[in-house]
Amino acid sequence: MRHGSLSLKWMTRFLFAALLAATSTGTALGEKVNTGNVYVMTNRAEGNSVEIFSRGANGGLKFVREVPTQGLGTGATRDPLMSQGALRLSMDGHLLFAVNPASGELTAFVVTPDGLEFGSKVLSGGTFPVSVTEHGGIVYVVNQLGNPNISGFTVDSGGKLEPISNSTRELAGGGLALPAEVRFTPDGKQLLVTEKGTAQIDIFDVDAGGRPTGPAVQASSGKVPFGFTFGPNASVVVTEAQGALPKKGSTSSYQLTGGDELAVVSTSVPDKGTAACWVVITGQTAWVVNTVTGTISAYGVGANGQLSLINPVAASLGTAVPIDLIASPDGKYLYVLESAIGGVAAFQINDSKLTPLFNKTGLPLSIQGIAAR
Repeated sequence: MRHGSLSLKWMTRFLFAALLAATSTGTALGEKVNTGNVYVMTNRAEGNSVEIFSRGANGGLKFVREVPTQGLGTGATRDPLMSQGALRLSMDGHLLFAVNPASGELTAFVVTPDGLEFGSKVLSGGTFPVSVTEHGGIVYVVNQLGNPNISGFTVDSGGKLEPISNSTRELAGGGLALPAEVRFTPDGKQLLVTEKGTAQIDIFDVDAGGRPTGPAVQASSGKVPFGFTFGPNASVVVTEAQGALPKKGSTSSYQLTGGDELAVVSTSVPDKGTAACWVVITGQTAWVVNTVTGTISAYGVGANGQLSLINPVAASLGTAVPIDLIASPDGKYLYVLESAIGGVAAFQINDSKLTPLFNKTGLPLSIQGIAAR
């Protein structure tokens, strides 16, 4: 009897100590430890902001706080910016950049252990910025309206943005360009911009000082090239909305040559969905969001960027109007913005398969732009 009492006594002490430790660290018993954060841009008309969610080891999201960009969003919904990369982490994950489309500005934050710290805000160098990219302290934004262009900035470790003189360049398509995304190539020597309105991809060379020349023009394999990402061996995977023709969404791939053209690898591989727009790669799988059909398609990505459709409907989100997406850095989870309901849908990734986990709702309907670390 005494032995049982002693065991109960020590068990009680152990549980109390565990509860105290959990309380002091802000982690409840049974809750998975935070392994990173997911950031979502609200794009609110009354004041743009970034909502921060802690990301658990089980993929779960817990709201932490909302931080204003000190700029303005559009307040529109159902793909309000028609872009990928409205919110982007720096290569080292130390900084976060957000476009402010309605006020024509770009905001930089410093990523901190408990959230974000405002760094600076600058004019975007044009009208209606929709996508941003960074490489080695050089930042570029693409402006969608007016005279569509790219414009460059330097940024320091404190998030201080400074315009680069003589860095603004108009897009090849002029007023018809309707750009969707700007992104540095992995080596930082070039910038690519997809033009939805002209079915072409702009290629800018970038010198050591961050100034661009060009653009050279690459004809897109399909109509309405939208989002893109980089795959193995200098490959580029580009989605094609194909004018939102029913079940005609497709994806093409190219290889970077370092010159004024891209070498075509796979030409407009159909995914049987409508409006293929956003893409991210995990492992050897490219995940493509088809906004109108509300589906996510899975492509296999070969060693040189060759594409093969694995599953036209790896996941279905119904009428939620899925738009932007991001994968966790470890490639285990996929997070997709649901524009029509103000939510984030989460999936577990198992090679080329997706397992639905949850839908986190309560976000504004104007959301666009998502990043994860």
